Amino acid sequence: MPAGPVNALVDVPGLRVGHAQRVGGGHRTGTTVVVAPAGGAVAGVDVRGAAPGTRETELLDPRNLVERVHAVVLSGGSAFGLGAACGVVDRLADAGVGYPVKGGAVPIVPAAVIFDLGRGGTFRAVPDAALGAAAYDAALSPAAYDVPQAGTRDGGVSCTTAPATANGSVGAGTSAVAGGLAGGVGTASAVLPDGTTVAALAVVNAAGSVLDPADATLAGARYGLPGEFALEPPAPEEAAAWRPEKAPSFNTTIGVVATDLTLTKAQCGKLAAVAHDGLARAIRPAHTMTDGDTIFALATCACPAPDHDVLQDALAAAADVFSRAVAHAVLAATGREGAPAYLDVFPSALRKEP
Repeated sequence: MPAGPVNALVDVPGLRVGHAQRVGGGHRTGTTVVVAPAGGAVAGVDVRGAAPGTRETELLDPRNLVERVHAVVLSGGSAFGLGAACGVVDRLADAGVGYPVKGGAVPIVPAAVIFDLGRGGTFRAVPDAALGAAAYDAALSPAAYDVPQAGTRDGGVSCTTAPATANGSVGAGTSAVAGGLAGGVGTASAVLPDGTTVAALAVVNAAGSVLDPADATLAGARYGLPGEFALEPPAPEEAAAWRPEKAPSFNTTIGVVATDLTLTKAQCGKLAAVAHDGLARAIRPAHTMTDGDTIFALATCACPAPDHDVLQDALAAAADVFSRAVAHAVLAATGREGAPAYLDVFPSALRKEP
């Protein structure tokens, strides 16, 4: 089962991803936006953590009216960061995108947030509508798959954007922490034998550990494709010496899993639920009282509705790609005071070329 062309959420045709972050001047936070294709995507959600910060999740219940969403916002800033979705709503409304109503269209933009308050920035220096709009603009930029863009101005604060395929300390994962290590954004994809694509993007900010307790390797990396993770178990003395600082009081891992299959809202809900299995394989414990773990599922409906076997394969792949996305997030994250990078703590884990 190979990865897609760039091993990222954007391997699902029609999806766009944008990251925007503010670092410096009292800020260290960011926002990530997943923009659906024209006409939206069928969506579901599964909330497992006991401390979620979310928007529009009730709308995704299969019993409720709206079938499709137009974007998903993942953000830092705890409850304050939900305001980033307003900037995305405004951008979509300006483009005439949304659920049609008399007089116009109402964009449907679910959102979830992580807790990163005070981690290198001041407590109220949080993502807002302007940062959400910047992430949306980054998603639609022709440079979305190229190099980071620096130096844009956002409300008088320096704002940078990152490519859609970026892993690590970008967007919503700018100040993320994962079991005492630096966390961040990770993404991965898989192409099933029938050509179906399943992909995930995770913002890893976990109270639990991302390490295999047996040898301190990244737990999610065991689900990697051949050659995907150039890792080996770290030296025993490095594993024995690792003593993480006390975990922050609030955390949360959030993300999106997506496919090009035609799914119902109920099936999207199941896809999100099974992706949580991948989260729990890569992070232990997961879904705690201080996590708000939330996963959205999107179906672009570019491919036919699956039969039983294809759906089963897609569900299994959803768990695996989410585990891999978690591992990519941690492996690529930038270390900082109080949250070192994985390879800073376990340098011997990087596989040596023969």
